[in-house]
Amino acid sequence: MNKVAAVITATNRFFYETAKWVIFAIVPIMLIEVVSRYAFDAPTVWGMELATLLFGPYFLLGGPYLLHMGGHVAVDLVKDSAGPRTVFAMELIALASALLFASLLTFYAAPQVLNSFMLRETSFSTWNPQIWPFKAILPLASFMLALQAIADGIQLFSRAPESDQDQKRRGAS
Repeated sequence: MNKVAAVITATNRFFYETAKWVIFAIVPIMLIEVVSRYAFDAPTVWGMELATLLFGPYFLLGGPYLLHMGGHVAVDLVKDSAGPRTVFAMELIALASALLFASLLTFYAAPQVLNSFMLRETSFSTWNPQIWPFKAILPLASFMLALQAIADGIQLFSRAPESDQDQKRRGAS
């Protein structure tokens, strides 16, 4: 099971490593838009919209790996003063919550993407790009978040704290 967890984590790390480079596309696009708009009084029809569409994958694909790294906002005051079993329970509840959230998001987002693809939905702007590929990132990222919660749960159980009785038995022998 730990190998499955490692594959899931490696996949999410790949998505994270790939997505972090998107900012190097967003920044020049915004620079071109700002210079075109304010220096030449000729804004692009695509700049702001493309930057906005690229920002979704930028932050969504990093989320699952961030869950694994523990990079989300957390209140460590309680965790730091709790015992190992309480910390285990708190981490289990957090992973179960992430799994529930990600599963519901995947369940409700996937049909929206399919509908967008079937209708060849566009943004209805002047530029008017197809937006289903950008919408498809949400269920992909939420599915990967659910898988990462499962993978982290597997790893959590593989290092689960011993019960008090197990500790007493080990100390008596």
